[in-house]
Amino acid sequence: MKGAYLGLATVIVGLLAGLWIGGHPENLPDPVRDVFVESSLATSGGSLSDEAAGVIDRKYFRETDPSEVQDASIRGMISRLRKQYDDRFSHFFDEKQLASFNESIDGSFSGVGMTVGSINERGLRVGFVFRNSPAADADIESGDLIVTVDGDSVKGQSVDLVVAEIKGPEGTDVELGVRRQGKGKPRPVNLTRRQIRVPVTSNRVEEINGQSLGYVRLATFSQGSGQALARAVDKVMEKGAEGLVLDLRANGGGLLPEAVLTSSVFVPEGEVVVETKSRTAPDEMFRAIGGDIGEYPVTVLVNRDTASAAEILAAALQTNVDAPVVGTRTFGKGVFQQVINLEGGGALDLTVGEFFTADGVSLAGKGLEPDVLARLKQDAESDTQLDRAFQVLGDEVDAAQAADSGSP
Repeated sequence: MKGAYLGLATVIVGLLAGLWIGGHPENLPDPVRDVFVESSLATSGGSLSDEAAGVIDRKYFRETDPSEVQDASIRGMISRLRKQYDDRFSHFFDEKQLASFNESIDGSFSGVGMTVGSINERGLRVGFVFRNSPAADADIESGDLIVTVDGDSVKGQSVDLVVAEIKGPEGTDVELGVRRQGKGKPRPVNLTRRQIRVPVTSNRVEEINGQSLGYVRLATFSQGSGQALARAVDKVMEKGAEGLVLDLRANGGGLLPEAVLTSSVFVPEGEVVVETKSRTAPDEMFRAIGGDIGEYPVTVLVNRDTASAAEILAAALQTNVDAPVVGTRTFGKGVFQQVINLEGGGALDLTVGEFFTADGVSLAGKGLEPDVLARLKQDAESDTQLDRAFQVLGDEVDAAQAADSGSP
């Protein structure tokens, strides 16, 4: 009887020891522990990347930071997607980068006073520099290239993330490496951030060749841009403008709902503005809402930094109301992203779908082709692209007036 109790006790102790060791494999001798842990990883259903990170943590000849190894693994996954699917817009944000990004979209308007275009292998192109801003005071110009922010290269980074790094608390400094018009050696530019009042729209009326022609610039697609654009258009019409140029140059886009609202200023109610398609979400079709300005001559001005929501608006006017588009081919965003937080920290800024113009065309990678090609000539005394847009608008006004009068 005593032997039976002893045997039972041995089994219980062995079971408890096994349970304890199973939860604490680090207490095993090294050779046994390695076999135990690696075997359990292979059969636990854990991911291959998790297994590799664990092996590196235990076996690598230098001590490593597991979180950095994991971050590198995730960046490798995103890099693979970017190369395989020619996706320039998906990125991984580590915790610090995510915090900077969140601050930049949570209503922080402290910065240096400029818009930016796309990042390529040479740098981040400056789009529009606001007057009386730190960027203007430092003689940064449209077309300059930003190659570093506080000494770190911008190559391969998300535009949103670089913008978040340039922005920051009022009174703090940021150093940019800037190439004049993308040429020559980068010069260091030290800027002190301050509160920037970004004008969503600007407008004026000019007398050109006996015609009153309106000009409206839309700088961004932030909250309220649709209302701001409608007010700006009303102002030039009230001042007697016979038509208007809508300037979307260096407008990098923004909120999709605002793309629909701005389009609704011009496009008849109910007509398709844009369609979105995604593998994981229902396809959606967005239509113009509210009233439009009717048959009023409009010419759209774009350049290579016209992107995303700005491309949606330009395409809607070109397709739905036959507004001529003047300038150069647009950026070609064509896809949209979603920021997805990760439980372990950081987030994926992941491309999750595509958008298509009203006639079903994807602009991804190719952009919107202008009806009238007009390049901005360097060192010209005037804005040659805008001059060409006004010429085209003048012809549109003449044609509309001839149609109203019944003239051939």
